Amino acid sequence: MKRTLAIVLSITMILLAGCGGAGNQAATSAATTAAEITAAETTAAEAAETETSAAEIAKAETTKADSASESSDKAEENEAEPTSPAGAAAENSAGNSSGEVPAVLAASVTYPITITDQIDREVVIEEEPETLVSGYYISTSLLITLGLKDKLVGIEAKAKSRSIYHLSAPEVIDLPSVGTAKEFDLEGCAALEPDLIVLPAKLKDVIPSLEELGMTVIAVNPEDKDLLEEAVTILGTATNTTERANELLAFHDKKLEPLTEALSGIDAASAPTVYLASNSSLLAVAGPAMYQNSLIEQAAGVNAAAEITDDYWADISYEQLLAWDPDYIILAADAEYTVDSVLEDENLKGLKAVASGNVYQFPNAIESWDSPVPSSILGSMWLASVIHPDNYPADNWKQAAAEYYETFYGFTPDLENLYSAAE
Repeated sequence: MKRTLAIVLSITMILLAGCGGAGNQAATSAATTAAEITAAETTAAEAAETETSAAEIAKAETTKADSASESSDKAEENEAEPTSPAGAAAENSAGNSSGEVPAVLAASVTYPITITDQIDREVVIEEEPETLVSGYYISTSLLITLGLKDKLVGIEAKAKSRSIYHLSAPEVIDLPSVGTAKEFDLEGCAALEPDLIVLPAKLKDVIPSLEELGMTVIAVNPEDKDLLEEAVTILGTATNTTERANELLAFHDKKLEPLTEALSGIDAASAPTVYLASNSSLLAVAGPAMYQNSLIEQAAGVNAAAEITDDYWADISYEQLLAWDPDYIILAADAEYTVDSVLEDENLKGLKAVASGNVYQFPNAIESWDSPVPSSILGSMWLASVIHPDNYPADNWKQAAAEYYETFYGFTPDLENLYSAAE
């Protein structure tokens, strides 16, 4: 249903864009109101229920486009702010509280556009950004994936520690740093005079100060699968890289489908329990509210910490870990401790995972697949090969990883050496 609605909306936007040429583009754009989007969704829902053909949907949308043109005069009388078809797409996807995202974005963007970011701010982007600053490694990875590394003029601190930058975009490593989410360099960021700044939601308090300085800022918060896909649509629309964004979303769908099919015979009652530990301590775990939980679920595992209500890494005791007694213990890619230290911990000898040797670490030589990076689908695929090797052989995710990095980052990954040597 999500994909049907998205395709209908995309048809609507393309038809609206062609209703009157450049002369009445603003009026046509203004007519793309929230009421019309709702009407499009109703049309799509009715079409899905009655199995209306794609041709009939297109015909219905053509009729609605004519109606939209007729209503444009009213929009002008009410001094409605013009919004391009691409802007309407961004508003619909970025402001969608249900987490649904479109399968297909408009082929190109017409500026100015108004989008809604992931902290529900409406942001007007007057022109296609030529210079970008990213204050978050997730958004930096996304911008590189979208083919925008040459437009970056500043990025987050500790860039040299990220293998993916060395492998795919070494030129960004020496760009000026704008600090971290804890210590953001507001003045240094503003001094770069970027056309667009992308920040994590955690830095929302600095946005007003940047806006007072005339900066345009988008906040992203990719804390689950839907939000990650939404971040892709937002940045793809904001930077006029919708074609690349569509390719990335399609890759996720393409790889998730066979993974789900391979694991379809595993139900929750027979699925292994997985304890996913943080980078700083074995006794800090990801609960259901964290992105890492979706990796476990997509790999047909059950989160051992399902009762945790924290939305960040939750500290627990040895007693709690022993009580959960997980089938597998998985360490974060950038863990500051080792698999051997867990296996040799005298306090954990009674655990099933330790007794059976089922303690593993996410690969870290390329990037952290256990975080909401664009390649995180590979994290679920790798985890599935660990906890369900008979259903999902490792060759499956290795083939996907090679395809992903060659397509989106321009290098062939070394999949025989998945772990960085200790420094």
